[in-house]
Amino acid sequence: MRASALLTVELGAGGRSVVRELRSEAPMTLVPRRAVTASADGTAVVHLVGSAATPVGGDQVDLRVRVGPGARLLLRGTAATVALPGQHGGTSRSTVHIEVGADGVVDYLPEATVISARADHQAEMRIELGDGARARCRETLVLGRYGERPGRLTTTTHLVRSGTPLLRQRLDIGADRLGASTGYLAGARVLATETVVWGDDPAEPVSGEWWSLVPLAAGGSMATALGENAVTAERRLAEAMGHHPEAKELGVHSW
Repeated sequence: MRASALLTVELGAGGRSVVRELRSEAPMTLVPRRAVTASADGTAVVHLVGSAATPVGGDQVDLRVRVGPGARLLLRGTAATVALPGQHGGTSRSTVHIEVGADGVVDYLPEATVISARADHQAEMRIELGDGARARCRETLVLGRYGERPGRLTTTTHLVRSGTPLLRQRLDIGADRLGASTGYLAGARVLATETVVWGDDPAEPVSGEWWSLVPLAAGGSMATALGENAVTAERRLAEAMGHHPEAKELGVHSW
């Protein structure tokens, strides 16, 4: 299966952000919130709804998001995604490409991705920010359904602001010895991360019980948390983000 979705948000009259272009198809459906229930600060709110089982081995799913200068977008997931093996094998692939114009804002908060046994999935996220743009992108990975080992997963993240790379990261899951290593996943079943480019950055790294918040060398920061289940990992991620200098404002953007 091949599917693609496109979402464009621009700054409209009165400072309210409006959806100018929206195209999607199963298994990835974009559903905007009605204007009468829009957020008080004019942020456009769009829900990402899984309308069919995906990704299955051999699937290729592509999401492209464009946020115009000064516009604000909250893109939320509504349910977990489960990566499954295909009937005839093959690798499934998903790409998310987000472009944010000058002084624009994007919150990309999908629900968890579950890597089932025998799945082979590759996920790529690219974020390109203009001058003064802000971004918050969350990822929660659940390594296997209850009582099973996960399949193979490769994720890559590329974050660029005004042409300057802020983050280049790759994560490989599927090797038992690597996953059990204390310097990698320490045997944890859930990994949650949040990458933030938002106002002031932490002055120095901070950490706690299986969580950390680290400033990036060229700007922005990244929070990471491990847990035996999604609830624990997400609670630890929230604890990490609570140490961000902009924690109060970021909390408002979690609705």
